[in-house]
Formats: sequence, C-alpha cells, structure tokens
Amino acid sequence: MRYISMLIICLIGSVLAKAQQQLTLQDAITAALKNNYDILLTRNDSTAYALDRYYSFAAFLPQLNGQANAIWNTNDQQLKFASRSTGKDSLVTRNGVRTTNMNYSINLSWTLFDGMRMFATRERLMELEKWGSLNVKAQIVNSIAAVINNYFNIVRQKLQLKAVEEQMSLNEERVKLADRKLSVGLGSKPELLQAKVDYNAQKAAQLTQLTLIAQLRDNLSQLIGFKTGSIYEVADSIPINMSLQYGEFAAQFEQTNPSLLAAKKSIDIANITVKEQKAGLWPTLAFNSAYNFNSTNNSVVVNQNQPKFNQNKGLNYGFGLTVPILNGFNTRRLIKQAQLDVQYQKINYEKQRSLVDVGLGNAYKDYELQKKLLDLEDDNIVLAEENVAIALERFKQGVSTYLELREAQFSLQDARNRLYAAQYNTKLAETELLRLRGDLLR
Repeated sequence: MRYISMLIICLIGSVLAKAQQQLTLQDAITAALKNNYDILLTRNDSTAYALDRYYSFAAFLPQLNGQANAIWNTNDQQLKFASRSTGKDSLVTRNGVRTTNMNYSINLSWTLFDGMRMFATRERLMELEKWGSLNVKAQIVNSIAAVINNYFNIVRQKLQLKAVEEQMSLNEERVKLADRKLSVGLGSKPELLQAKVDYNAQKAAQLTQLTLIAQLRDNLSQLIGFKTGSIYEVADSIPINMSLQYGEFAAQFEQTNPSLLAAKKSIDIANITVKEQKAGLWPTLAFNSAYNFNSTNNSVVVNQNQPKFNQNKGLNYGFGLTVPILNGFNTRRLIKQAQLDVQYQKINYEKQRSLVDVGLGNAYKDYELQKKLLDLEDDNIVLAEENVAIALERFKQGVSTYLELREAQFSLQDARNRLYAAQYNTKLAETELLRLRGDLLR
C-alpha cells in the first residue's frame, strides 16, 4: 500500500507539473508585451519623445545663468616715475604684493519674439510624442503577429508529430503481422524487411519533428523573453475565424493601421518643421538683464594714484534686436529642404498605403483559398482514415498485399500534412489581415 500511495503521489505531481507548464496564446502575448526586445526598444524611444514634450514649455522661459570668480595674486612690482622737480627718475619697488579680485554676475536673456519658432518647436515636440506612440503600437502589432505565427507553428508541428506517431503505430502493426505471417509460412522476408524499413523511417521522422519543435520553442521563447531551452506545452489545436469579410478591412485600414497613421503623422511633423525654418526670416527680439559685482583689493599700492580697494556693483537691462540680412541664403536653403521633406513624407505615405492595400487583398485571397482547402482536406481525412482501416483489415485477412496498405498509409500521411498546412496557412492569413488592420491589440 505504501508503494501504491507513493506511485499515486508521483503521478499526481507529474500531472500538476505538466499543467503548470502549459502556455496559452494569451500568456505568450502577455509575456511578449512585457519582455519583447523590439517592443522595449520602441517604448524607450517613445518615452524620450514624451520627455522632450514634457519640457517643451521651457522654450518660452528666459535663460538665467550665474557666474562667479575669485582670484588671488602675489606679484613683485617695480615702477619708475619721472620727477618734475629734480628731473631724475625715481624707482619704487614692492615685493610680495597680494591682490584679491572677486567678481560674480547673474545674467538673464529672454527671447520675446523669434518669428514664432518657439511655438512651432513646441508643436513639433507634441506631434513627435504622438508619432512615437503610434510607432509603439505598430511594433506591438508586429510582435504579437510574430508570436501568434510562431505559437501556432509549434501547434502545427505537434499535430504533425502525432501523425508521425500514428504512422509508427501502423508500421509497428505491419511489422508484427509480417513477422507472424513469415513464421507460419504465409509471408515473405522482403515484406518484413520493408515493414521494418518503413518503421525506422517514421522513427527518424519523429526525431526530426521533435528537434524542429524544440527549435521553434526556442524561437518563441526569444520573442516573449523566456530563457532559451525553456520547456512548456502549447495548445493542441488551431482555432480559426472563418467569418472575416474583406469589406470590413478595406474600409477601415487607413484609420486603424498604426504604421499608416505614423506615416501620416510624419507629414504633420514635416509641415511644422517648415514653420520652424521660416522663422529664421524674421528678426529676433530679446530682453537682456544682468547684475554684476566686482571687487579688487590690493595689500599695497606702488602707484599712489592707484586705488587700494575698488568695488563695482549694479543692475543693467535692455533690449536686443537681431535682424537677419544676409547669411549666405542658408535660411532659404533650410526652408526648401524642409519643403522637400514634406513631399517625401507624402510620397512615403502613399507608398505605405499602397503596400497595405495590396497586402490586404493578397492576404484575403489567401485566406479564402486556405478555407476552401481546409474544407477539402477535412473530407479527405475521413476518406483516408477509412481507406487505411479497410486496407489494414484486408491485410490482416490476407486478401491484400502490404503494398496496398503502404500506399493507403502514405495517402493518409499526405492528407494529414495537407490538412495541418491548410489550418496553419489559414491562421497565418487571418493574422495578417488583423495585423494590417491593426486589430491584434484588441
């Protein structure tokens, strides 16, 4: 009883461990949103744009700077004076003369008018923040699509593995039947050898399939931020939405596709840049003010007309006007460059729109094709399974050759491969349609 209890506990623990290792598609997407490197990098860029926008109000504030200096000198001085009374020069020498000089100032500069550049700059920073958010959404959509495709590729290969193991069971049955028939004198050695060759071929296919699943699992782990070599189970079926309509996608993709929205936002940013460059044609008016303090203290003076202590302090203020007259036509060059960038962004938007439009059309055509193939292969599987069952019974009864059974097996294997391929390709087309419309965030 003790051994039976331990066995039951081990079995329950094994079941619980397997249950804990189950990774659903939603779990994978959640992990990707948290750990995917491409998403994290894009979010970092977006955060930088948001930080610039947050401090954009500083363009309207004055610049205030403080400066302070303290200098201590020790000098040897020698002066020669001409005497008017005697006509002879007199020489005065002082060694180790200490001088202390201290000065500090606070300077304020406030741009009052710069051709509205400061307003355009603030507007551009606000649009850049929105542009960064759209890029994050675009990257999230692309990353989620990659996770979905990789996840269901593992599911597909698991189904393929089950099909291979099913063929292994049939080939093992063939080996047993061929060996039994040979032992009673009703079979042949080539029949048994061929059955063993087919069985070994399926074992090789099983090993290849297991390796492929492990590689795909590592690819998915990299996308969702798991450690390489992580072991987990995925779903055992591929759910498909069979009711998607092309009209829903064609009518909405310009308002929902984040990449297109980001391209459109780039046009707005380029237009604002033109405003910034045009501001260089206007004069700049600034208010300037400063408070200065300067103090010089000499321990001794050689020249009696030189002050031993000198101090100046006071506040000054005024206005400064800078009028652009000629700067080598650099401002006009920058304006034309900015206008060319506007045209570039418009052309780029039309290009991206065309690519998305064509991508939607192709994805939907593929979606419709794979649905039809899926229906066809569902029917083929029923026929192929029935054919194998009949061929196996006929082979057991000795009314058919192993070649007929083998052919039926190959037909079933091909039918399953086509079925799983149709399921996966339909899911790929469905995911691509939703990605192009930007619906994978929902």
